[in-house]
Amino acid sequence: MNDQSKQGSTPDPANELASGSAQIDPRDFRNALGTFATGVTIVTAMGSDGKPHGLTCNSFASVSINPPLVLWSLGTYSQGLTVFQNATHFAVNVLGISQQPLAAKFAKASADKFDGVKWKAGLGKAPLIADSVAHFQCRVASRYYGGDHVIFLGAVEAYTYNREEPLLFVRGGYGRFLGGDAPTPARS
Repeated sequence: MNDQSKQGSTPDPANELASGSAQIDPRDFRNALGTFATGVTIVTAMGSDGKPHGLTCNSFASVSINPPLVLWSLGTYSQGLTVFQNATHFAVNVLGISQQPLAAKFAKASADKFDGVKWKAGLGKAPLIADSVAHFQCRVASRYYGGDHVIFLGAVEAYTYNREEPLLFVRGGYGRFLGGDAPTPARS
């Protein structure tokens, strides 16, 4: 008798929640993930229709320094998914503390997200939002499907940043870093 027949089939992790076989409550799991503080970004791309598109995103992460790679993810049922799947480039605009209203605006489904927003076209015409703490201009390197999200891997082709205070998100709300100066290095 082989091991597989003793244990049954191994569940596919990407489909466990969808199949109902996991013992994890999705709402409670989301609450647990919410304890991890993140920065807040607006990821942007230019649509094939020539219109700018963007959405608030806190799933942004660095992947590699050499080569410079970043990632972010988008729900498979998101209205903007097609725009990002068809774009050659995207920009990650890291928001500052004064940009909380923009984060809220871009978090909602709306056709007029860019009304009244100052921006300029970056690489691949992806919008760079004025006064952001940082911009990462990326060529789409790859896309991966993971559960109910598409993970976008971007090759960073240009970036800028400043020393302004970033906007943070934790437990379903916006906030700021209350620490002082950079931590003192540990002594050896």
